[in-house]
Order: sequence, then structure tokens, then C-alpha cells
Amino acid sequence: MTFVLRKPANDCCGARHRADVAGVGDPGPGSASPATNVSPPRFVAWAAAFAALLVSSLAAAPAPRNLFAELLGRSDAEITAKIDAGWQQLFYGSDTEERLYYPVDPDLAYLADINNGDVRSEGMSYGMMLAVQIDRRAEFDRLYRWARKYMLHTDSPRRGYFAWQVSFDGRQIDPGSASDGEEWIATALLLAAERWGSSDAGSFNYLADAQALLHEMLHKPTEGNITAIFSREEKQVVFAPTLAGSQFTDPSYHLPAFYEVWARHADSPEDRAFWRDATQTSRAFFHRAAHPQTGLMPEYAHFDGRPYTGFGAERGDFRYDAWRILANVAFDHAHFAADPWQVEQSNRILRFLSSHQPAIPNQFTLDGRPLSTDVNSTGLMAMAAVAGLAAEPELARPFVQFLWDAPIPRGQYRYYDGVLYQLALLQVSGRFQLSFHLTAPTTSK
Repeated sequence: MTFVLRKPANDCCGARHRADVAGVGDPGPGSASPATNVSPPRFVAWAAAFAALLVSSLAAAPAPRNLFAELLGRSDAEITAKIDAGWQQLFYGSDTEERLYYPVDPDLAYLADINNGDVRSEGMSYGMMLAVQIDRRAEFDRLYRWARKYMLHTDSPRRGYFAWQVSFDGRQIDPGSASDGEEWIATALLLAAERWGSSDAGSFNYLADAQALLHEMLHKPTEGNITAIFSREEKQVVFAPTLAGSQFTDPSYHLPAFYEVWARHADSPEDRAFWRDATQTSRAFFHRAAHPQTGLMPEYAHFDGRPYTGFGAERGDFRYDAWRILANVAFDHAHFAADPWQVEQSNRILRFLSSHQPAIPNQFTLDGRPLSTDVNSTGLMAMAAVAGLAAEPELARPFVQFLWDAPIPRGQYRYYDGVLYQLALLQVSGRFQLSFHLTAPTTSK
């Protein structure tokens, strides 16, 4: 199968309605209270799935696969060179066309959304994760120091959360929080604590900071319009920690593999139990959110998996946020193999995308009608390659080959495609680790 490489026609991340994060008011038509979202038959099926997943998650985790070696025959040296090249361009390439990472004297740096001209908690969290995965402590600390200085709220009621949108000079454009930013920051900090420790003079206590953030995400009391990032009743991440934003979720924010990490590190037995429950709840949620024929999931959803359209009918379609769900499902399988359905799901969605080759649109209705003339977007194709971790080899191989052959994103729209591309290189190669107590290949320095 040969795919056509085409330049992206728009900025994926900028097209998303993240401006609603802080000012989410009336959730709009289509909303429902959590208690009314699950019909009795559907609830019985969900409960059975939940119980099965709880048992299967106790099985020993497998070693992550290296699809570049397994499916393409690439050597460790070739893979290291590929990952290094992406890092070098996205972090140290030309200012105008290549890099996303911009150092600010003396010891700060931000990761920029180029097209929108701002800095996002999502991007900062991805930059931190990329840095810890390949043992780049200096870059990690610069990014985290910038986020703490300009994004972290130190006053109530947002205390402990990060502003999701900030200007290059540190001015908060929108003080609200996008829940995925906090999720990725917390996980990156936990991994930094494992990799580098937390007591070096002049650095950070990564573990204490991670614990504090996890505590706020779960235990923050509702005050005014601000809520916790996780619903204790639903045991799910909310779209945004506001009164209205906490009534529904974003499926791409569901990260069961990360919750497994949190369940190992959380301070209290009660919190560890909650994160274990959240892990199983998110795995079961994917069953409910996925279309039975295409495997596509919506950008926004009710807690029972139904598309949420309170901000417009398009929020119930498969659009830019939803690309990441392909990776979230398969990455969890690659590390924990706790849910056999994840294999069925990854096969299903790759089979659907393959039916549109060689030019795959980047947006669809859930039943599979194309919504865009933009095709073969690097970000979507990269996430499809990660889905190969849980899919049949013949379905996975064309997407893994596309990722290998794809040029490193550059130009005006390099932010979203670029970070997903670089994350996918690590995930597909088996080098994205969830514990540094394990031995794994690292990139050169």
C-alpha cells in the first residue's frame, strides 16, 4: 500500500475548541446528568466488561513491541538515528521553519504552537514527556520551570492547575485548564523522579510536585466555577475542571496506561485504589464510545460514551483531538495487555482507515463519512502507526511504513503534527517507557 504524502492544509490543534476550556458555561443542548446517561441493559454490559477488565489487568505486563524492527526490519542504530533526527529538528532546528522548543535566558524554555502564536499546557506536557523519555534533563527542567513560572496557578480556586493558553512572553491568555495537560505533566514528573531522582540541589522535587498535582486533580473541592479534573462519581477525566465542563469528557484525555503509573505512585491507599478503578473505567469507556463498524470515537462524549454535542454537532465527530485515541488504546495494550478488546478495536479502526487508502481523510462522522479533503495528515497517520502495537501485522505495516518515511513536520503547522510524530516514533519503537526501573534502549546524546 502506498500513501500520498501531502502538506497539511490547516492547523489541527488550532481548529479545536479549546477556548471553551475556561469559560465553559451552559453545556448546551444534548447534555444530560451522569445518572441518566446509562440505560439499564447498557449498564449491565458495562459492569460485566468492567469486572472482566479488573481481573485481566492483574496479568503480567508484556514488553512493548518494536514495530520498526518487527515489521520493517530496521536496526537499533537506524531507529536511534530516526528518533534523534526528529528531536534535533523539533527542538534545535531553524527558528522560523523547524523548531518548536525556544529557550529563554537564563534557564527557561517553552514549546510553541506556531500557527496560533501561543504556548499550551498540552504542548509543554508533551515536550516534558519527550525530554524524560530520551534522558534530556536540561530541556525538561527548562520547560517545567517556564510552566511553573507562567502557567501554574498559586492562588485559589485554581491553585495547582496550569493555565492552558499563554503568550510567548508569559501572559496568560486563558487561565482555564485543559485536563490533558495536567495528566501528561503529572506522568512526566513521576517518570522524571524515577529517572533522575528528586533531591538534586538546584532542581525540582519531581515526585512531590507530581503527588501535589495528582492530589489537586482528584481532591480539589468545587469552589465557584472550578472543580476537580476527575469525577469521583464517574471515575473519569472531565473535559475541563469547571461546573459545565465537568459534566462530560474528551475521549482522547482517557489515558489508562498513565493511570496504571499513578496507581503505583499515589500517596494514599485510597487514591491508589481510585486510580486503579479509573484505569478499568477508561478501558471500559472505550468500548462504549467506539462505533461498532468503524471504531471511530468522538471528540467529546458523555460519560457513557455517547457523543456530546453541547458545543455543536461537529464535536460528536471524529476530529483532531480524537486522532490520539488510536494511540491511547493500543499503547495501553502494548504495556499491560489487560483488555483483549483493544486488539479487536485497533484492527477495526486500521481496517477502516485502510479502506480509504491511498488518500485517507483526517476527519469523519462516526459511521465513516469523510468530513475533510485534507488527507494523510502526519498526526493521524502517526497515531495509526501506534495503533499497530495492538493490531495484526498486515494491517499495521503500511502505517508504520508511512511513519518511517514521513518527513519531520516543518513550517507553519508543525506543532500538532510534530509532537504526535515524535511521540509515535518512541511508542512504535518500544522506547516509550512507563518505568525507568526497567532497562530499555535510549537515544544518543
